[in-house]
Amino acid sequence: MAPSPRARYLAELAVLLVMLTWGANVVAVKAVIRDVPPILFAFVRFETAFLVLLAVLRWREGSIGLPRRDIVPMALLGLAGFGLYQDLWATALSNTTASNSALITAATPISTMIIAAGVGSDTLSRAKVIGGAIGFSGAVGVVLATHGIGFTGASAGDLMTFAATVCWSCYVAFGTSVLRRHSPLRTATWAIGFGCLGMLPLAAWQAQSLDLSHVHAGTIGLYVFCALLAAAAANVVMFEAVKILGPTRTMLFQFLIPAFAVALAAILLGESIVVGQILGGSVIVLGILVSRSTRGSGGVG
Repeated sequence: MAPSPRARYLAELAVLLVMLTWGANVVAVKAVIRDVPPILFAFVRFETAFLVLLAVLRWREGSIGLPRRDIVPMALLGLAGFGLYQDLWATALSNTTASNSALITAATPISTMIIAAGVGSDTLSRAKVIGGAIGFSGAVGVVLATHGIGFTGASAGDLMTFAATVCWSCYVAFGTSVLRRHSPLRTATWAIGFGCLGMLPLAAWQAQSLDLSHVHAGTIGLYVFCALLAAAAANVVMFEAVKILGPTRTMLFQFLIPAFAVALAAILLGESIVVGQILGGSVIVLGILVSRSTRGSGGVG
């Protein structure tokens, strides 16, 4: 049964709030990793999110298990969307600005469209191909405008961020089929849980360099926000939206993250906003809007 217009409207409103949360999350994580190793912080906040979601899952649905046939697919989903993604993204954020990270991540809907079409969870049209090319050029423009192309310093962070977006696209595209068998809550819970296994080795290694004297009340507050809102609640909402709207339409909202993140980074972190970031981000938005201009985008709704 197709979702009602009201259900779609509420889903889009919920995704809008998720984008605001994730825009703030970029800034929050950037602030925390000045004092805490990035992957260690990612592991702790997502492990907390997993335990909280596990309790909520038991309370809401009466069980926490997965059918045997779904364990491997869910593990691969979690390792890509949370384990490898966080290993790349959190490390990259140490070598680039919060603004640049958010701008490059805004190209995620483009790779999501392509991958979702490849696995049959969405359709690919001429408009989406053109929009994808435009959006990708915008992401490249962000890097060129601020650092140039290379494998050192901030450029390495930008390239790792782009690689992380591909991991997230795989997570959303392949997760669509899993949602047909499980609720968004169960899917998000176990994807995050398996993803933590992918972070564990590097997190354990980074724990040796943690200086607890750098952990203060502000660090704890940001940790609670990142774990409970940005990691736990937001990912459940996103999977619920994917179930209603489909992967492409849901991910198109992601272009709002840079607008939120750049503004918040300028206000809270004192990061400068350069013309290249604005132009590159605008090109990304243009690409996504071109992609959205076609009808019949498919999806799971």
